[in-house]
Amino acid sequence: MGRRRGAGFTSGGHDEREQTLNAILVEMDGFDTSDQVIVIAATNRADVLDPALIRPGRFDRQVYVPLPDVKGRLEILRVHAKRIKLGPDVDFHRLARGTPRFSGADLAAIINESALLATMANKDFVEMEDLEEARDKVRWGRAKKSRVVDEKERIATAYHEAGHALAQCLMPDTDPLHKVSIIPRGPYGGASFSLPEKDRTNYGEKWIRATLRVLCAGRIAEEMVCEDVNTGAAADIRQATDMARKMVTEWGMSERAGFVYYGEDPSRASLWLDLPGGKAYSPQTAQVIDEEVRRVIDAAYGDTNRLLQENRDKLEAIAQALLKYETLDASEVHALIRGEVLQRPTLSDLLDADHAGRPPRSTAPSRVKTETPHAPELGSGPLPQPG
Repeated sequence: MGRRRGAGFTSGGHDEREQTLNAILVEMDGFDTSDQVIVIAATNRADVLDPALIRPGRFDRQVYVPLPDVKGRLEILRVHAKRIKLGPDVDFHRLARGTPRFSGADLAAIINESALLATMANKDFVEMEDLEEARDKVRWGRAKKSRVVDEKERIATAYHEAGHALAQCLMPDTDPLHKVSIIPRGPYGGASFSLPEKDRTNYGEKWIRATLRVLCAGRIAEEMVCEDVNTGAAADIRQATDMARKMVTEWGMSERAGFVYYGEDPSRASLWLDLPGGKAYSPQTAQVIDEEVRRVIDAAYGDTNRLLQENRDKLEAIAQALLKYETLDASEVHALIRGEVLQRPTLSDLLDADHAGRPPRSTAPSRVKTETPHAPELGSGPLPQPG
């Protein structure tokens, strides 16, 4: 109701919303300093508010409430966790690090979901695995473990996620890998989860370019092995294109486009900007922007293609492990990259052992060191490890 008046924002002077805004402005003009009345309002679209609302004398004090940082998330989690019983392995510091850009409501939902998961599993307390599963459910949706997936699609998903995981481990300047899974979750067939080392308010160019390469890795891995592509990379393509375009038009990270802002101004009326030729720059500049966006993405795609070709044996090892175990944590992915073989029971092994009344072959992951012939050398520096 406080939206800016004028062309492109309302349908005319007799719009009900505009009449309500005018009435509020008149009422607020009638307040005196001795009335002892404080008017408070909230919005998540301050960019489209009418200037008359936020001038001195009306809503003249603005309080910006950002999403909580890692310290704030830690305290919020502790407040909501007072109502449940926690296991000895619960680490709220790690959970707070793994929930960037989560709101207070999201964090409360994580605690509630973890309690439900522990209850359905007949546990006496909430464990760390329940909290991590609840976090993944709140952000990406419930895991669909019973969903029947076509084997060809399952293989493509395994190589897609293996490409993401491998690129994230080998590329510098990326966030550390947390885990990778091919269990369908929400609208996604699988996912690679990172564990940011810190909250970011600004994004460095090196981190952005590294993230672009990680986004390209899934499609490239599919094409290398399956000799076909599918629609599973749509979200990666959309995110990569959005990042590349912002690099050129908003963040000044292109030499040809220069230190100029070419993005849209949300405070301007958008009626005439939707018309042909209504952009704030020339057609020649628009062509330069398109060429630069394509150049940035092509460079990322080419670099990632070379990286995966040089480490194809590692890609194969991660993908085969995903097909066998469905979910791998960061330490297991790094072990596979080093040429080790995972030796832990699968879910089928555990079910067969339980049915036969004998203990499974192993109850904890163990790794056997093997030699990988003709494997390309990794860098001399240590691989990034999750905190």
